[in-house]
Amino acid sequence: MPQVKFKNYRIYYNFLNSLAKDLTNFYYKKLDKKFKITNKLKGSQYDPVTTSDKAFEKFIRSKITKKFPEHNIIGEEFGEKKNKSDYSWVIDPIDGTRSFVVGNPTWSNLISLNFKGEPMLGLANFPKIKKYYLNKNANLAYVFEKNKKKKLKINSKINFTNAKLAAAFHGTLSLKKQNKINKFIKKMQFPCFDALTYCHLAEGRIEIVAQCANKIWDIHPIIPIIRAAGGVLTTWDNKNPTLGGNILVSNNKKNHRKVLKLLKPAT
Repeated sequence: MPQVKFKNYRIYYNFLNSLAKDLTNFYYKKLDKKFKITNKLKGSQYDPVTTSDKAFEKFIRSKITKKFPEHNIIGEEFGEKKNKSDYSWVIDPIDGTRSFVVGNPTWSNLISLNFKGEPMLGLANFPKIKKYYLNKNANLAYVFEKNKKKKLKINSKINFTNAKLAAAFHGTLSLKKQNKINKFIKKMQFPCFDALTYCHLAEGRIEIVAQCANKIWDIHPIIPIIRAAGGVLTTWDNKNPTLGGNILVSNNKKNHRKVLKLLKPAT
């Protein structure tokens, strides 16, 4: 749980709640059309970025800067804007760019508000499926859909034997390491759909999610949502998930310890 004291949830919750709607409207008015794709990496590696990624980030930055001009901003596409503030916004304008490129609707806009380096509020907005996830404070989060909101709650009673497990290695876990975690891999029944799978865990639809190579903008917006819904998050080597990297999210502490043990040979 967050180690810093934070009381100013309401103003930022209201801002993000409004921003989610603005982002969906912005997509359908301005970005639901053809876009250009470039590759961030050289050679045979592939990390796509689209003109829509950049447009979304510019839009988000403009909204934040107008409302909170003194705050820091860190974005995937345009880097860091430093100010002398304890508040930082972390932005992934399109989480799941590959899904966006091929027309899968599971991509999202991810935004977190950090206070003294700790994610306090997180927004995961899914314009194509017209729903979004947002925590109101440290202990309460909602999913918003069709002008209704529903409290998010982890399904904490499911044990490991009956748990539904999803994982994605994103091409970063070698076959040698995969061979060391056969018991874990045999338990993998479900694929990961970008940040949506983390959100499904917060809804109680799935119990364990493991993903590799999370950047801070991939995981910071998810952390407060999962925690507020009652979930457990660490890296695969049981460290603070704000560091990014290989992330494990579970529905209860017992299952989390069990999976950490299974993953240890790959850390």
